[in-house]
Amino acid sequence: MKKLLILVTLLILAVGGYVAYNKASKFLPFLGQLTQEHVGVEKDLQERAQKSAHFVGSKACVECHKEKHSAWSHSGHPKMIQDIKKDPAVVVADFSKLPDDANFMLKDAIYTVGGKFKQRYMMRKDINGTEDYVLGNYQWNVQTKKWQKFKPWKYWYKTAYPHDNEKLPTSRACDGCHFTGFMSTEKRVETGIACEACHGPASEHVKDPDSPVYKASLSDPVRQNEVCLQCHMRNRDKRLEDHNMSTIYGDARDYPFGYEAGRSLAKYKMVAPFVMGHETKEFYANGAAKKNRTQGNEFVHSMKGKHGITCINCHNPHTLQPTAEKNTGNALCMKCHSFGSPIGPHQNDLEAHTHHKAGSKGSLCVECHMPKVGRHTGKSPLTVRSHLFGFTTPDETTNYNMPPETNACFACHKKDRDMHTLQDDLEKWGMVSWDKR
Repeated sequence: MKKLLILVTLLILAVGGYVAYNKASKFLPFLGQLTQEHVGVEKDLQERAQKSAHFVGSKACVECHKEKHSAWSHSGHPKMIQDIKKDPAVVVADFSKLPDDANFMLKDAIYTVGGKFKQRYMMRKDINGTEDYVLGNYQWNVQTKKWQKFKPWKYWYKTAYPHDNEKLPTSRACDGCHFTGFMSTEKRVETGIACEACHGPASEHVKDPDSPVYKASLSDPVRQNEVCLQCHMRNRDKRLEDHNMSTIYGDARDYPFGYEAGRSLAKYKMVAPFVMGHETKEFYANGAAKKNRTQGNEFVHSMKGKHGITCINCHNPHTLQPTAEKNTGNALCMKCHSFGSPIGPHQNDLEAHTHHKAGSKGSLCVECHMPKVGRHTGKSPLTVRSHLFGFTTPDETTNYNMPPETNACFACHKKDRDMHTLQDDLEKWGMVSWDKR
């Protein structure tokens, strides 16, 4: 009898262990990352050899990293700045419709900035003998297929520059993030976002492959994200922590001047201010972004960010996939989440979780947990997906004074439901808890 009891106990433990493992197996590969000791945001993690290294450009990386270089070259990052003279096809605007009061023509433009959602045009205008550029007073809205006025001085630094496009150089606003190397050296080493923007200067590594460059995936989760946050987080000039805007007039930087991958981003970047419950020009009162390039601002306040998930857990750092336009349905989310697992969903199947048919838009993870809340320009449609990953109810949307169309439910049901009815639906389904009341 005693042996039988031991056998039954072992069997129960084995079955229980198997069930527990099955439920936890999806996030076990990330256990090391999720439990990695945090070193703090002030510590310099840049490789020692890199401190005396210089930028060499991505062509120096091809020979040893052909596959990654090929993947990166087809992504959007190297296309953030493109030379029109080298390839006129990079221009996506219809210049035959350029308004008469534009201060530039196509023949004046040297570089394009962007091209996926909007495209701006850079004209050469040196400052004190130093190569520099300014942006035209019109930008092409790719989403609406129309020209619209562009005033680069209207952002947070509107009191730091004359209200004249030709007096706000791109070296202070755009070039830090859009030209590799410029952020720390003020030299346009390479157009677009290339290898060294994320791995740091590689001259020593090129000479000796055993001399490492910075590899973010080896850092703790908070620091790992910094290579993305250097540009994908709205900021203020770090000097404003102890200076007035008047003291940096004509020199305010819209990027963390001096930063290189591996260095402490906190020493170079002042995050755009936000206090929960207070709406700003950049964020709604719940922290949801109104504009593009705010993924980091949202993410650091999200449950995922707080628990050690990182940008590259979801985005391939070289291909950038998945993107807003090319997501993978629920497959990406379900790599970690699964029904009945400790991190949910806690229902038995998809329809029980969403109350929508499987395969419908209402059963896509991103539609509810990453709704479209932001715009690329004031005249653009809502296409910027939230990186808060929570679920905002219709009541919360109303209480936070957000436009109804930013609500995941209303975005689909605006023709047949109002915000009050949608809230009632959620309550009937038992999907409203104390934190939503």
